[in-house]
Amino acid sequence: MDASVVVVGAGPAGLMLAGELRLAGVDVIVLDKLPARTGESRGIGFTIRTAEVFDQRGLLPRFGELSTGTFGHFGGIPLNLGVLGAARESAKTVPQSATEEVLESWARGLGADIRRGVEFIGFTEDADGVDVTVRGTNRTLRTRYLVGCDGGRSAVRKLAGFDFPGTEATTELFLADVRGVDIEPRMIGQQVPGGMVMAARLPDGTHRVIVGERGAPPRRRSGPPEFAEVADIWKRLTDTDISHAEPVWVSAFGDAARQVTEYRRGRVLLAGDAAHVHLPAGGQGMNTGIQDSVNLGWKLAAVLRGTAPLSLLDTYHEERHAVGRALLANTKAQSLFILGGPEVTPLRDVLGELLRYPEVERHLAARVSGLDIRYDVGGGSNPLLGLRVPHLELDRGGRRTSTTELLRSGRGVLLDLGDNEVLRRRAEPWVDRIDIVTATARDTPAGVTAVLVRPDGHVAWAAPGSHHDLPMALNRWFGPVG
Repeated sequence: MDASVVVVGAGPAGLMLAGELRLAGVDVIVLDKLPARTGESRGIGFTIRTAEVFDQRGLLPRFGELSTGTFGHFGGIPLNLGVLGAARESAKTVPQSATEEVLESWARGLGADIRRGVEFIGFTEDADGVDVTVRGTNRTLRTRYLVGCDGGRSAVRKLAGFDFPGTEATTELFLADVRGVDIEPRMIGQQVPGGMVMAARLPDGTHRVIVGERGAPPRRRSGPPEFAEVADIWKRLTDTDISHAEPVWVSAFGDAARQVTEYRRGRVLLAGDAAHVHLPAGGQGMNTGIQDSVNLGWKLAAVLRGTAPLSLLDTYHEERHAVGRALLANTKAQSLFILGGPEVTPLRDVLGELLRYPEVERHLAARVSGLDIRYDVGGGSNPLLGLRVPHLELDRGGRRTSTTELLRSGRGVLLDLGDNEVLRRRAEPWVDRIDIVTATARDTPAGVTAVLVRPDGHVAWAAPGSHHDLPMALNRWFGPVG
């Protein structure tokens, strides 16, 4: 084997997966056909849940000083994310290029083999592994698993024959970062006669503009659009001339909504935009892709190490397909507000009225922040089951730590909050896979005496209130022992 895993695509999802695999001791090769990072940033910032994930891996300091806040939106309708009471806030101005730079540095530092200028062009699969064919080298690569993180036009998805049902794009939109011009800020979803426009000043002084004419279907293009086309549309919709601006980069995108029917076929898996495409409302696509990889990494590593059965990989599809389906539903709903005309104004007004109710605002804020995700980890009455573990400040025998810090190693954690020696003894057979920690918490959720936390930060078992006992939960998520 050249590597246990070959990942195609060195975007945020692929780089996050590479880091997760190396954190678990699995060798990985990442292939990307581009000779270097483009520096383009379709995504700006990351959600509260992604900020939590980065914090759990100790990555946040690598981003430097972050501009964070509690402002969000649903289709351009303002949301107060502060109602969620999360320890972290969303990061507002981190360009995707910076996220990729941080993730690549982290993955390389852990030993990931990242190869640029190497294009994936095919594969053959057998009972023992996958032969990956690439352009840019004179040999194939032999691997145990192949993961496509190669975006919305994924070659891995197409060549592996994944079904990708959904709806075609009906509207073409343009995105451009420009210099040398002052543009009045415009909120996403701002309606103008004939289409939608958005403008925002970025931290480096450039302006980002997004513009689309209503009813203008996508065109087949051999490359990125010319800035003159963007400037013409901007002039028609806003009566403002920006043609004298210097374009940094320009791209076109649409509102297609598609999701694969399965995230795994044999030894081939998909993550990120390779598995789901949609209108990029609120940057949820990049964030969901990163979280796909965090869900997949530890599971794939456990199967490769032989500590967990192949059935653990089935939970990757079960859990993340449901998340992707919900993502498409909420971005489709947002597209009505962002791309619709005067006919959606009554609907916007009604939603605005509903958002005055705190429970409605909390629901939508959790949805766009990624904090509403609950996996089926087995029945029970404990409210933490399946949710991400909250950030708790802990005292561990006089040393301060937190639930976030305990996840830095990428291992599972049994957190004993009640000094229960019998409980800890029952978990001892799994000490090669989990950390057993006794601590007290400042703000323990009511009645909770212990939690079993998966490497991705989700609660797999909690006391009291889980229908399964602790050994059953450990066996399910971390594999049998003895």
